[in-house]
Amino acid sequence: MFNLAPLMLEKVGIIVIVAFLLSQIRSFRQIVQNEHNIIEKIMLILLFGIFGIISNYTGIEIHQNTINKAGWLSSIDPESALANTRVMGIVIGGLLGGPMVGAGAGLIAGVHRYTLGGFTAFSCSISTIIAGIIAGYLGRRRKLKGKNISAFYAVIIGMSLEALQMLIILVTAKPFEHAWALVQVIGFPMIFVNGFGTLLFMFIIKSIMHEEVRARANQTNLAFQIADQTLPFFRQGLNTHSCKEISEIMLKLTHADAVSITNDHQVLAHVGIASDHHIPKEKLATGLTRKVLESGKIAIVKTKEDIFCSHRICPLEAAIVLPLKVKNEIVGTLKMYYNQPEKLDKVQEQLAEGLANLFSTQLELAEAEHQTKLLKEAEIKALHAQIHPHFLFNSINTISVLCRTDVNKARKLLLDLSSFFRGNLQAARQILIPLEKELENVRSYISLEQTRFPNKYGMDFQIESDLEKVLIPPFTLQPLVENAIHYGFPRSKTKGEITIRIFSENNQLKIIVADNGKGIPKDRIKVLGNQIVHSEKGNGTALFNISERLKGIYNGLASITIKSQVGIGSTITISIPLDSKGVYERDVKSLYSG
Repeated sequence: MFNLAPLMLEKVGIIVIVAFLLSQIRSFRQIVQNEHNIIEKIMLILLFGIFGIISNYTGIEIHQNTINKAGWLSSIDPESALANTRVMGIVIGGLLGGPMVGAGAGLIAGVHRYTLGGFTAFSCSISTIIAGIIAGYLGRRRKLKGKNISAFYAVIIGMSLEALQMLIILVTAKPFEHAWALVQVIGFPMIFVNGFGTLLFMFIIKSIMHEEVRARANQTNLAFQIADQTLPFFRQGLNTHSCKEISEIMLKLTHADAVSITNDHQVLAHVGIASDHHIPKEKLATGLTRKVLESGKIAIVKTKEDIFCSHRICPLEAAIVLPLKVKNEIVGTLKMYYNQPEKLDKVQEQLAEGLANLFSTQLELAEAEHQTKLLKEAEIKALHAQIHPHFLFNSINTISVLCRTDVNKARKLLLDLSSFFRGNLQAARQILIPLEKELENVRSYISLEQTRFPNKYGMDFQIESDLEKVLIPPFTLQPLVENAIHYGFPRSKTKGEITIRIFSENNQLKIIVADNGKGIPKDRIKVLGNQIVHSEKGNGTALFNISERLKGIYNGLASITIKSQVGIGSTITISIPLDSKGVYERDVKSLYSG
């Protein structure tokens, strides 16, 4: 028994070395990391089935309870058995890939074990298939419960299924006396050595998983860093100066050998290699760019011919070209070029796609800012101006931190940030919007603020059903919530509470925002909403603009009231007539008539 353990460790080492070498291959890492489709499951079956075959060939022949030989085995004596690490690979395959992978890999390794012969051939082949099925079922069950397959869990399952194999040998192998003697020799060494091998194998798998998470976090952080530095230039729109600055930032922070930005008909900037013939303000130099502008789809090419550059000695060998969109219309392209095709890997592709989406959003922000300047309605301008750049940067910084600690939450907050700004930009062009859109914008804003200041305040939404489609002026609710957050709980040591109640009463839509904050002094309440009040902490612009827009849109039929007690809290109530279609139509005509 004790002589067998060192030899078993040697065999485990072979499998672990093979697993480590495979972990350095990108395709293997991608298969392990991803959710598995049918093709990837087949690849996992073959992969872990091969692990089982290698274990069979490198096993240790046991003849009459003694070690016979420990070389490469293509067959064994009919009265002999085999001590090996076959179950280890099958169990790991099942845990990672599910029942289909476990059963498939077990079948491959089990059938191969049967062909080698020996009096335990049938027992070992059957036990291998059973082990794969059980491991696959347990792995899938654990994933459905939302739990990770830890190294410790894998070791316990591996050792348990190896023990099950010993039991199957005792039950099925004949004669029983030989089977019992064999299990006494190989039982404990195989159980514990396979458990140790499973531990090492899972450490390799976990290192792949963790490295992927770190790579994604770093990639996301880089994308935000680029977005942060390029934002001031995107706000200038697509022109030769801004695009050159953006391209130089990207060239410095990415692995690209050249970066180019175009509009829909000409090159606006090109920095890096091939600058001698990819010249700004000239017509598009590559057929690939025109193809992307026409199709609106991302193009990834890794040959010079596919780039379609008309220059005879162009050094560009690979490229990813991404459409830039504003309100679903293609306004240009972002291009990252490489002088070697292997530089354009999956990481670069994902980074480029993320940047293209961010840049498109930034272009929409720039376009929205330009449109805002053209709005004649002064109140909407004033409210839109409250979305300060520092809120974007603070949100980006918060998301950047979460990228290192909680990638899923960072992704959710990025969607909230995009939703918040998109909602604000769309609302700035409209007189009335559905209540559900305003609430959606508020929830995105709250999500970002609560992440920055956890446990500072709680939110309670009490929304009457069937009011989602009621039209209200944009920026009616969100500024009230923002005021409650920023001015209601300054330096408060206790958790604040903000309640939003929306209901219908006497053919009026009631919007109530209440907080238990510090309250507002009586002398200040008298002027809030009636004029801009200058102070160190704010000027009352939000309340004043809401009040003025309510007066203009609803011809005096809407109102805003403020009730507050110092040290107890504040309640702001907005009343809007539910039957306001005629009023709204008259107001639209007056707004655009002069």
